[in-house]
Amino acid sequence: MMRLPNSAHTSRPWRIHELTRDFRLEDVWALPGGGAPDDFHRLVQMFASLDPSLSPSCAVRTLFAIRWKIGELLGWDGPAAGVRSRVPTLRDRLPADLRDAPSGPDFDALPFTSLYLLDDEWAAEIANRTVHGVMHIGWTPDQAGGFRAQMAVYVKPNGVLGAAYMAAIRPFRHLIVYPAMLREGGRTGREADR
Repeated sequence: MMRLPNSAHTSRPWRIHELTRDFRLEDVWALPGGGAPDDFHRLVQMFASLDPSLSPSCAVRTLFAIRWKIGELLGWDGPAAGVRSRVPTLRDRLPADLRDAPSGPDFDALPFTSLYLLDDEWAAEIANRTVHGVMHIGWTPDQAGGFRAQMAVYVKPNGVLGAAYMAAIRPFRHLIVYPAMLREGGRTGREADR
């Protein structure tokens, strides 16, 4: 797993570009493992089932517990702060062909909502008092004739609070959360292959 330049995402003809012109591309990561064209939907389902509170990483479990507690105390995550309350859903921006496509799986533990699912890309959104964010997973051909996944994260911070929050969590995301969750996802995928 490694961080990629933004151009690894922006150079691809992803449909997400149509929806996120007013968002900032925060991160692009190469995901571990790979597969055949029809493995993409299994990867998407695995991502939707991740539960940070059950992570094998004590640091990830602790950071998420702290974040959820702070969010609860400060009212960051209530229904009035989310999609369709504080911000309109990006589903309202979908062109007809994406609106008619499957939206994707429901999340088991994380407060994301799937936007659309195609054969090679999936997007989900989240909103709270700090940000409106989008996670995009793309399935790209590799040099060995298979496919590899990459994850892009888009954000639209909510004012000064959102900008400060994103700056404060950046080192934790880059050094602890993303690497641990992506390692866990890679392990889960390898176990499913067996």
